[in-house]
Amino acid sequence: MPLLQKAVFHTTVAHLRDLPQDAEYEIAFAGRSNAGKSSAINTLAGRVRLAYVSKTPGRTQHLNYFILGPGRYLVDLPGYGYAKAPVAIRSQWEGLIGPYLQKRSALRGLVVIMDSRHPLTDLDKGMINWFLPSGRPIHVLLSKSDKLTRQQSLETLRKVRAALAEMGEQISVQLFSSLKKTGIEEAEAVLGQWLGLVSEAAQK
Repeated sequence: MPLLQKAVFHTTVAHLRDLPQDAEYEIAFAGRSNAGKSSAINTLAGRVRLAYVSKTPGRTQHLNYFILGPGRYLVDLPGYGYAKAPVAIRSQWEGLIGPYLQKRSALRGLVVIMDSRHPLTDLDKGMINWFLPSGRPIHVLLSKSDKLTRQQSLETLRKVRAALAEMGEQISVQLFSSLKKTGIEEAEAVLGQWLGLVSEAAQK
């Protein structure tokens, strides 16, 4: 998906009033602080340091916007599970993320990154169950799948898919590896549809 690889940093949002006014299509990325979220964004965008990869969980404290083209954005959310973050910062994040995910009309879907070795933690389930009432789709990337054998990764995919099917019909899931660059095309197909790129390509 060429347009995904045109992503460049646009702005950091700390308050809802600062959200881009021209947005028509947004995709948000969420995940536990060490699940490989920034690496996944970088891999999908074909960039090395578009989203900052930190060894310190919880470094992303605001909404980081990356523009793909007119009105189209990828949005990097703060990692959840930031137990070491000061209470004041956690409160600030929750006051920003909650209203954004529930009320942002331009938001077309949520990508949840889970470590394939430790998927569906209570935090992951909480995020999914919390977002489901919005009616928007959720796509799960089981990251770091290169850390598992092929048999292990396929078994993990089967189990997670079965568990997610019980949680809601609008959830899809796939294996993904930023290191091995696997699962990119499958993810691009989903995101391209959410961004309205598939229909546009069909018209050309």
